[in-house]
Amino acid sequence: MNWLLVVAGALVGAPLRYLTDRAVQSRHDSVFPWGTFVVNAGGCLVLGLVTGAAAAGAASPRVQLLLGTGLCGALTTYSTFSYETLRLAGSGAGRYAAANVAGGVAAGLAAAYAGAELAAALWG
Repeated sequence: MNWLLVVAGALVGAPLRYLTDRAVQSRHDSVFPWGTFVVNAGGCLVLGLVTGAAAAGAASPRVQLLLGTGLCGALTTYSTFSYETLRLAGSGAGRYAAANVAGGVAAGLAAAYAGAELAAALWG
């Protein structure tokens, strides 16, 4: 029945990703994919928090399945990140493509670290 936890998390994560992406992107008049950037960084923050909580014994394996695998798995999107980077590069916006890769990876790592540190401060 663990798969139901993953499905339940994904049922929230997928629409949240779409709605957040559209809301963020509609506020920026730029070819840069801000919506995907924000959902990926946000998902990394949540995953860092969940992972840190689990490491501190404050989150069960079920919480990890629900939030880590289900919610964050559906919220974040490596395929869209890759597609948008290739689209930017192919349309002559190479600097935006490079910024998307460097910024996306750096923001994701920083957000995951911040989430884990927050969990350690709360439950460590």
